[in-house]
Amino acid sequence: MVLEESEYDSVFEIEITEEDVETPWGKVQCSLKGNPRGNRPVILTYHDIGLNHQTCFSSLFEHEDMQEITGHFAVCHVTAIGQQEGASMLFEYPSMDQMSETLPIILKHFGIRTIIGVGVGAGAYILAKFALSHPDLVEGLVLINFNAQAEGWMDWAANKITGWTQTLSDVVITHLFGKEEIQNDHDLIATFRHHVTNNVNQTNLQHFVKSYYGRKDLEIERPVPGGNMNVKTLKCPSLLVVGDSSPAVDAVVDSNSRLDPTITTLLKVCTCVQTEQLPGKLTEAIKYFVQGMGYMASASMTRLIRSRTSSGNSCSSLDGSRSRSQSARSQAQQGGEPRGRSHTDVSMESASHSLAEPAMPAPGTAQVTC
Repeated sequence: MVLEESEYDSVFEIEITEEDVETPWGKVQCSLKGNPRGNRPVILTYHDIGLNHQTCFSSLFEHEDMQEITGHFAVCHVTAIGQQEGASMLFEYPSMDQMSETLPIILKHFGIRTIIGVGVGAGAYILAKFALSHPDLVEGLVLINFNAQAEGWMDWAANKITGWTQTLSDVVITHLFGKEEIQNDHDLIATFRHHVTNNVNQTNLQHFVKSYYGRKDLEIERPVPGGNMNVKTLKCPSLLVVGDSSPAVDAVVDSNSRLDPTITTLLKVCTCVQTEQLPGKLTEAIKYFVQGMGYMASASMTRLIRSRTSSGNSCSSLDGSRSRSQSARSQAQQGGEPRGRSHTDVSMESASHSLAEPAMPAPGTAQVTC
């Protein structure tokens, strides 16, 4: 009997390797689940400030629907230098650019050829910077609460004043959550505040926060048909995700406006997005995105369809329609026939069509209720 790759992983226990990878800027704690396959990328995650890979991604990757995805791909979780529980205090800390340059070292260490990056906040910025510097190593990006801009002067001044009047945990909480959630969801905020205060080395966290707020503008530009198509921008399919009550919503919309619309999707959900809060809907969006890249063609798509058909007050908003084509670079990497027509837009309408055609024309922006 011949087993499919996903069936093979379900029959045999998946190996988990945890290692501290040495880099010029310090040791990076990594957790690799499964074995990298030569013809497939590895899903690589990077967390936000105040979190680590477990607190940021455990609910997402433990969700039952995510198991269908991880049955097809190895997963590498990266924890930023000094942000793991029990970390020793650091006196020097890398910049965001330097943290992105730890990733080629990590990939080489584990024998990873290419990745699909999944990042939140600061982690989204680091992965985007990595993709700009090493486009040949990145096949796709899922960027949650992504801000491609540098901190503006007014924002810098406000954060400086806030730092004098707020605790470090307050600064992190207001970065992670919107005002409505902070005011109304006391249990959730208390849980995150306890983690930030008690489980993360406060000096190291302060370093990470300072590095993030001191980040540079990525200087990306949208290619203009008939104009300059050789601008600095992400070259891989990208899914941007944000909640409409998130403190990052304006930054994400701006970042989307600066990316190539033919390979970029903006998904807005009617809440403030943290991966711990919406694992089901986020998993389905990632699955749809990965299918658009030509992988998992036979995977089922149900949760977003239910969101579309069973919710009477759906805030679904669709603008425009365009088809995608598989990039020549991806075909060359696979060394064979194209995996299928690529598309990166999460469409509630097209998701409810027959799955016999896995890649269809779809809109560039979608909103779903929670």
